Amino acid sequence: MQNFITRPLQHFAKKAAIVLMATLLLACSAARLGYSNGETISYWWLDSYVDFDSSQKQWVKERIDKVFVWHRQTQLKEYVRLIDRMRHRDFAAVTQADLLGDYRDVTSQVLEIADKATPDFADLALSLTTEQIANIEKKFAKSNDKFRKEYLVGTTEERQEFRYRKTLQQAQYWFGGFSREQEASIRSLSDARPLNNELLMAERQHRQRALIVLLKKIHAEKPGKEATVAMLRKYVAATMDRYGNQQQQTFFEQLNTANANLVAGIMRMTTPKQKSYFVQTLQDWVNDFNTLAAKAA
Repeated sequence: MQNFITRPLQHFAKKAAIVLMATLLLACSAARLGYSNGETISYWWLDSYVDFDSSQKQWVKERIDKVFVWHRQTQLKEYVRLIDRMRHRDFAAVTQADLLGDYRDVTSQVLEIADKATPDFADLALSLTTEQIANIEKKFAKSNDKFRKEYLVGTTEERQEFRYRKTLQQAQYWFGGFSREQEASIRSLSDARPLNNELLMAERQHRQRALIVLLKKIHAEKPGKEATVAMLRKYVAATMDRYGNQQQQTFFEQLNTANANLVAGIMRMTTPKQKSYFVQTLQDWVNDFNTLAAKAA
């Protein structure tokens, strides 16, 4: 569901719940800052794609603000509950199934946010000009160039090394430092994950092209809001289903499983000191979420 229509709120809401996604994604500390300033960053992110005109700026900001207020009032308590579940988990006995269950819970939360925001994105889609849709295409092309430079260069060994270094850096945020022996084990677990950056690029471009086609259709036909909402929800469902592409579905299922195995392996190898570091990091997130929820009440 990584797409222009749902991405801004998905990105920050998902990052807000990333303590849970640490089970599969090992996110970084910037997530907390990002969510705390989510309204501003979401607006900036959207504007970098669209280049809002004077008639759009204010109402887009207001809609973003309202969704974040809703999210902080209704969703953060659930995140705290899920974090508590992770804080009290037995690291020595954690299983792949436990972590995949966390992933499913987070995915459900993200879909709820996307569903809440879709009517507002429908208004945005209906307001886009031909030039703004072209801006989105250009931004996609630019981001794809960056993806190529980072992920479609080098040998398989070099790509695995790049992925491992990113994983290790993110894991260090959650658990602190690792010994050389632990780092070697993490490298083995990282390399065991399926690696197909070309497929990732193909899925990315398919998703982008489908969105551009949809936005052009909305612009040309000017359907009513209800019809536009339905079109956007159908698009989101298609991205979740990988457009029925069996190769992509299989790859991402295998990747999710391998990521869960990676994180389970890291959790099982942690020392008491590393576990305490992790629990304290989670507590910092809980404190942030409780503060934000109280302000939104």
